[in-house]
Amino acid sequence: MTVIIAEKPSLARNIASAIGNEKKHSGFITCGEYLVTWAFGHLFSLCDIEEYTGAASNGRWSMENLPCFPEKFKYRLKNGKDKTPDAGVIKQFETIKALCLRDDVDTVINAGDADREGEIIIRLCVENAFAGSEKRKPFKRLWLPDQTPETIRAALSDTKDESEYEPLANEGYARTYTDWLYGVNLTRLATLKTGTLLRVGRVIVPIVKAIYDRDNAIKNFVPEIYYALVSNATTDGETVELVSKYKFPKEQLSKARRACAKLNAQEATVTAKKTKKDTLKPPKLFSLSKLQSYLGRKYKMSMDVSLAAVQKLYEAGYVTYPRTNSEYLATAEKDKIKKILDAVSKKGYPVKFRDVKAIFDDTKIESHSALTPTYKIPSPDALGDDEKKIYSAIMRRFAAVFCAEDCVAQKTELTVSVGECEDYVLKGTVILAPGWTKFEDPPSSTKVLPSLEKGDKVNINFEPKEKKTSPPKHYTIETLNNYLKNPFRAEKAEAAEKNECADGDDTEDYRAVFEGLELGTEATRTGIIDNAIKSKYIELKKDVYRLLPGGAFLIESLTAMGISMDKYKTGTLGQALKKVYRGELTVNDSVKLAEKEISEVFSSPDNKTGTEDYTGFYGEIIGKCPQCGKNVVKDRFSFRCEDNRDGSCTFKIPAVLCKRAIPVRSAEEIISNGHCKKIKGFISKAGKPFDAALKYEDGNIKFDFGN
Repeated sequence: MTVIIAEKPSLARNIASAIGNEKKHSGFITCGEYLVTWAFGHLFSLCDIEEYTGAASNGRWSMENLPCFPEKFKYRLKNGKDKTPDAGVIKQFETIKALCLRDDVDTVINAGDADREGEIIIRLCVENAFAGSEKRKPFKRLWLPDQTPETIRAALSDTKDESEYEPLANEGYARTYTDWLYGVNLTRLATLKTGTLLRVGRVIVPIVKAIYDRDNAIKNFVPEIYYALVSNATTDGETVELVSKYKFPKEQLSKARRACAKLNAQEATVTAKKTKKDTLKPPKLFSLSKLQSYLGRKYKMSMDVSLAAVQKLYEAGYVTYPRTNSEYLATAEKDKIKKILDAVSKKGYPVKFRDVKAIFDDTKIESHSALTPTYKIPSPDALGDDEKKIYSAIMRRFAAVFCAEDCVAQKTELTVSVGECEDYVLKGTVILAPGWTKFEDPPSSTKVLPSLEKGDKVNINFEPKEKKTSPPKHYTIETLNNYLKNPFRAEKAEAAEKNECADGDDTEDYRAVFEGLELGTEATRTGIIDNAIKSKYIELKKDVYRLLPGGAFLIESLTAMGISMDKYKTGTLGQALKKVYRGELTVNDSVKLAEKEISEVFSSPDNKTGTEDYTGFYGEIIGKCPQCGKNVVKDRFSFRCEDNRDGSCTFKIPAVLCKRAIPVRSAEEIISNGHCKKIKGFISKAGKPFDAALKYEDGNIKFDFGN
C-alpha cells in the first residue's frame, strides 16, 4: 500500500478521482493500493519564544528573553484561534500518522503544492509521524504542474525520490527560520519600545516603506512651471504636432517667445520617410505577478482576490500551477502544450503550435513554467465572476501567444526638419492584419501619422505652452507589483548609465549585484500585502495603495530605533535564500546571517541601558517631574509626566525631534537641569543634518545652539 499526503483536501479529492475506485473514510480515501489523506495547509508551526526560554517573569513580553536564537528550531501542532491545540488538526495528524505506520504501507508520497512551502508542509507531517519509530518507509515526491486527471496519473507513474527535492526543502526551512527570527525578535523589540504592536518582518517593512516614501514624495512635491515650444498647425487638413526638445523656466517666457519666432521664421520640410512592414510579437505568457498586475489594471482586482480565484481554477484542474515567476514554458512540455492547443482550437480559437525560443526556454524557468490553461476547459456556468475574468485572461493570452495568424503592422518614421534649427522624428504604427490582437490589446505605440511624403512642406506655428511638472503617482496594484519584482530598477539603470561613460570601471559588477533581487516571491507577496492592510499600515481603495497613520508610525519608529529593514537588507536576505537552494549556503549559514543582523540591532547603543544613545522602553520611569514631582515615563511619542494625560501637568519632552530619537540621558538632564548637552544627528526640514542642545523653556522644548 502507498500513502499519498496531499496539502489540502481538494487536492486529495482530485488525486483520488484521477486514480479511481474511491472509498471515503474518516480523514482519508482508499483507491485500490493507494491511501489518500491530506493536511489543512500547515498542520505544524514553529514554537513561540516562551517554549525555548520560558515565560518572562512578568508574564508579558519582556526584554528578559530577547534576542532569542534557538539552538534547534522546534515545531508543534498548530493552535486554533483561541491559542489552544486545534482539535481538527490533532485528529487529522493522528490519521496521517496511523496511515504512515500501518504495517501494510511500504511507501509514502509527498503531494504538497509544487513549491517550497508545500514541500516542507508534508515533510513536517511525515517526520513527526515517524518520530520515535523505526518504521521508516521510502519517501517519494508527487510533482503536479496542474491537477488534471491525466497529469496526476502520469505524475504518479513517475514519482521521484524525495531526496531530489532537498534543495527546495532547505530553502523552505531557511526562509521559515529567518522569518521567525526577524519577526519574533524585532516585532517584540519594536513593540516594547513604542508600547504599540508593530509587526516587523523581512518583507512587510520594505513594502510599507515603499508606499511611505512614495506618499511622502507626493505630499512634499512642489510643481515647477515651465514652457514647451509646441506647433499644432494643420497641413492639408491634418494636424501635425511638433514638440521642441528645448524647454524654458517660468521666468523665461520672453526668451521662449523669441525661440518660437525663430522657429516660425524657418521653412519646415519632410526630409525623410521610412516605411516597412513588420510582424509584431505577442506578449509573453503570464507569471503570477504579471497576471495580478493585468487584473489590477483592467478590473481593479486586488491581489488577494485574484490569488484566491486563480487557486480555485488550479484546484479545479482548469489552469496550471499559479505561483510561478516565469513567462516561459519548459521544452519538456511541448507535447502537453500540443494537447492543450488541440482542446483550445476546438473552442474556435485560431491557434497552432509554435516551437520558438520566445515561448520555450528552460533557462528562463526556476521551478515552474508560465500560467496556461489546461486541456480541461470549463463551461461558462462553472465559474464565478472573478474566476471567469481570470480564466478568460489566461486563455486569451495563451491564444495570443500561439495565434495561427501573424499580426502584421506597417511602421512609418517621418523626419520633419525646421530649417537648420531642429529635426523632429514622428513614429507611427498601423495594424494591417490583426493576428493576436484579436485576443490582446495592440501595443500602445500604435499611432496613425499624417499623410506626408518626403519633400512635402509642413505648416508650423510654434507657441510657448505653459506646463508644469507632475508629482509621482500613488502605487497601484500593477506598479507596486512591478516595483516588488524589480525594486532595484533605478540602481541598475544608474549603473548602466555610468558604464556607458566610464572605461574599465566596476559598474557592470555593481549592476549584477541587483540582478534577480526581488522583495518577497510570487507565492508570498499577496499574503504579506494583505497582512499590511489588515495591520492598518496601508489601504487599498479601488486600484490605489495609500499609507495609513499606522504605517507612518511603523516606519518612523523603526527609523528612530535604528532598525533597518529596507529593500537592500531584504534583497540581501532573499539572495541568501537562493544560495541555500543552489547549495552555496547551508540552512544554518542563512540562520547565522540573520542572527548576526539581529544581534547588531540589539547591541546598538539605542537599545542598551546606560549608553549615550539609549532611548528607553515604553513605560520606563526616567525621573521625577520638575513641575509636580510625579514620575516621568516614556510613552509612544514623549517622555511625559504621568499626570500629563488628564491635563493636570503639562510637562513633556518629545521622544523624537527632527527625525532624531532623544536619548534617555538627555531627557534626564532636561528634567534635572532644564537643559541638556549637545545632541548629534538632527535632520532639518530641508534634509540637512545639524547638532544642537535642548532646553525646556516656557513649557516647550527648544533648540539651543549656544551650547
